[in-house]
Amino acid sequence: MTTTPDTLPGTDRFDVRTTADSHFGWLRTRLSLERTMMSALRTAVSLIGFGFAIVQFFERLAQMPGARPARYPQVPEMLGMGLIACGVATLVIAIWQYRWTVRYLWSGSFAAIAGMTKEGLQSPLVAIAVLLGCVGLFALFAVLLRLA
Repeated sequence: MTTTPDTLPGTDRFDVRTTADSHFGWLRTRLSLERTMMSALRTAVSLIGFGFAIVQFFERLAQMPGARPARYPQVPEMLGMGLIACGVATLVIAIWQYRWTVRYLWSGSFAAIAGMTKEGLQSPLVAIAVLLGCVGLFALFAVLLRLA
């Protein structure tokens, strides 16, 4: 079995030229990564909010005068907790994917076309995602322990 230079561990897959075109291509890729992360945040907010709203709506509905009791009263709570858990899982996966891709964009010869320092590696999106994950976990435990 023969190996070629592009299959050896530790070698670069691409010939990266330091030009304005490659630099702006790198920037477009980085901004695309930011948009993808914001989409994941938006999806997670929707899942967490909708899950919490389902639980609250059906709890209030059961307390209304004249409402007949539900056949399976735990189903809305389980659905809501499932949606909240999916929102938190979306955040965890999105953060992992984001950090992995950012490390790849700064690795090897790509660092030469980045055109900025490593401080440009940081983004407020990760902090917002972690904060939103904490909110999601609080909502999950609030529903689980009936705090809300």
